[in-house]
Amino acid sequence: MNRERQLAQAFLALSDTYAAEFDPLHLFHSLVHACRDLLDVDAAAVMIADARGGLRTMASTDEDAAFSELLQLQNGHGPCLDCYRIGEPVSVPDIAAEQANWPHLVAAVIEAGYDCLQAIPMRLQERPLGALTLLRRHPGRLNDDDVHLAQALADSAALALMHWSTEPARADDVITRVQSVIASRATLEIAKGMIAQYADTTIGEASQLLTAYAKQRRLRLTETVQALVTRDMNPAAIVAAKPRA
Repeated sequence: MNRERQLAQAFLALSDTYAAEFDPLHLFHSLVHACRDLLDVDAAAVMIADARGGLRTMASTDEDAAFSELLQLQNGHGPCLDCYRIGEPVSVPDIAAEQANWPHLVAAVIEAGYDCLQAIPMRLQERPLGALTLLRRHPGRLNDDDVHLAQALADSAALALMHWSTEPARADDVITRVQSVIASRATLEIAKGMIAQYADTTIGEASQLLTAYAKQRRLRLTETVQALVTRDMNPAAIVAAKPRA
């Protein structure tokens, strides 16, 4: 598939809020995977701010424990929090050079195998909602074209987030919808843990099972994980629907 077609499909996936299976969890999943596929990066994650201004991870292309740790370390400080607060991209072309500023974060990024970090604000009409984390396994600044494309993808996702409900968004709905997404993400984490324990598998595999189940049945992932957590669905149904290799 050529790049032009990839770009078209990426923006369509981020803007098709009328699809029956559209939900914010799928939106963020599409965003991070579009960034990894279209940009000169090796991994991506999206974080949005909770009511206290802390950043919560919504989706990532890597579910390894080391990657999750480096994301969690950015909740209180780091380039992504700076990016969210100022509403502008923050580039860290050589993470090792920032040891004095963010010693724990730098150690976690290097431990996970990355050398460069780029943060892109996720914003709605200049109002920051969160930030994208883009990582590369080699040092060097992300080129300007990729930074502009990442910003366009992030802004498209932010706009879609405000329109995924059938009710029109009001100005005071922004915080409510963002907090609703954070709650949905927390439910997803609980559901992944339930499936991982039931099937004796990894969190990453559990995430794939949940996504596959919802996609096969054209359900919203938010509805699937809610049914699982409230015990209206048996974990066995998710595991039994595992796609065949």
